[in-house]
Amino acid sequence: MNAIRELDVHGMTRAQALTAVDAALRRADAGVYRLRVIHGFHGGTALRDAIRARYAAHPRVLRLELGLNPGETDLVLREF
Repeated sequence: MNAIRELDVHGMTRAQALTAVDAALRRADAGVYRLRVIHGFHGGTALRDAIRARYAAHPRVLRLELGLNPGETDLVLREF
């Protein structure tokens, strides 16, 4: 089953959010092709910037995809 997994990191500190994303990447099996990280942006861009900076060159992430919602960043793990 192909899946998009969502992870909401609202209200977390930068360290907590990065730890949560790392854990989600470790748990992602072959059925997961995309991890959608919901970080928000109305309260500032610290989480968004940290997530995009860290996972842009992560070995499990093919690319980042920025959609129409500025409060989300998709980590593409494999092509669908």
